[in-house]
Amino acid sequence: MGDLIMSAPAIRALKETFGAKITVLTSSMAKGIIKHMPEIDDAIIYDLPWVKTAEAPDPSKFNEIIGQLREQNFDAAVVFTVFSQNPLPTAMLAYLSGIPRILAYCRENPYHLITDWVPDKEPYELIKHQVRRDLDLVASVGAYTDHEDLLLSVDHELQPVIAQKLTDKGFDINYPWLILHAGVSEEKRQYPADRWVALGQELVKKGYQVLLTGSASEKPLTDELQNKIGTGSLSAGGMFSLSEFITLISIAPMLVSVNTGTIHIAAAVKTPTVILYAQTNPQHTPWNSPNQILEFSVPENLRSKNEIIRHLGSSIYKDFKAIPSVTEILKAIDTLKVKAYSL
Repeated sequence: MGDLIMSAPAIRALKETFGAKITVLTSSMAKGIIKHMPEIDDAIIYDLPWVKTAEAPDPSKFNEIIGQLREQNFDAAVVFTVFSQNPLPTAMLAYLSGIPRILAYCRENPYHLITDWVPDKEPYELIKHQVRRDLDLVASVGAYTDHEDLLLSVDHELQPVIAQKLTDKGFDINYPWLILHAGVSEEKRQYPADRWVALGQELVKKGYQVLLTGSASEKPLTDELQNKIGTGSLSAGGMFSLSEFITLISIAPMLVSVNTGTIHIAAAVKTPTVILYAQTNPQHTPWNSPNQILEFSVPENLRSKNEIIRHLGSSIYKDFKAIPSVTEILKAIDTLKVKAYSL
């Protein structure tokens, strides 16, 4: 989901420059965010076998997706990748679907597979933010936009619904509050639970109400944290739909989160965010929004097996970075408050 949100400015550039109708091919994990992205006209949902998905893909469906793409007679395909991904499988899918122009970064010479080839120099010669990487890709074919921020549509009519759900649980957003978001899909990006508890307790002492958000599957975690933080906190795991969650983030005074899709939602609605950022990939920090980033090293046993990502461990991430302390997070929150109020 986060990757698709970060591709929005580049998709916008294509739409504005060429007047293109945009169809995205994306996974079921990103399906829910599409209706909140005004740049997208249509979507094809398919879990490709070379993309991380919640369930194993069905190989028998592969020829069906080729047929579906071929029927729609697309003029061009743009393959957005992070620098550690190989674009060739997706380019082959577009090629087999008869799409005449294919744009992508690629390290290898793709010969006839990618008609508009941009040699990929990341991360060995330079590293760009993912949004800039995508914008530069489409700029190579003449697509630009003056609006490079992330953007998600927010349903403000959901605010009373959200307020009522919280009020029913004894949480009043008319008093100081903020969100803690601890859930993340990968263990290497987790921040220790005992430190979330200590942070929550310190925030309550400072007069904040603490809202612990997460998906339905993350409810056991938010319940555990709430039970240990105690009075002044509320477990909201699974309480909100995605549309409600986007609206909630848009009205939140501040978010403290690990590196997950939630920080890109916050960036799109300009909510100040403190990110407890595991050093996995430097491209995915919040874009054009108020933030404080507190990085920490990934333990050796949890580091990626991807050789391109492992290169980061011997270059920009070679020096050990300790897990941020509660004191450091509280300082970041105070610093961000100043920045947020001065906007």
